Amino acid sequence: MSKEFKDIFSGTIGQDDDQNFFCGPYLLDYQTVKSKFKIGDTITILSLIPNKSDKSYNQYPQKSKNFKIKES
Repeated sequence: MSKEFKDIFSGTIGQDDDQNFFCGPYLLDYQTVKSKFKIGDTITILSLIPNKSDKSYNQYPQKSKNFKIKES
C-alpha cells in the first residue's frame, strides 16, 4: 500500500541569514536539501510536521522533510 501525498505548497528553495533552508513560510530539512537539491530549485512540498527547533520555531512553525522538484 503506497502513501498518497497532496501537494501542499510550491515555491523556490532559499536560505536565510541563519543558514536555514526554506520554501515560502516552511522550513526545509537541512540534510535533505544539502544532499539532493540546491538553492533556487523549484519544489513542491508534500507533507509538513511541526518544527521542534527552539532556534527557528518562531520564524518557521512548520517543517518539511518530504518535498520534490516541481514538475512542469
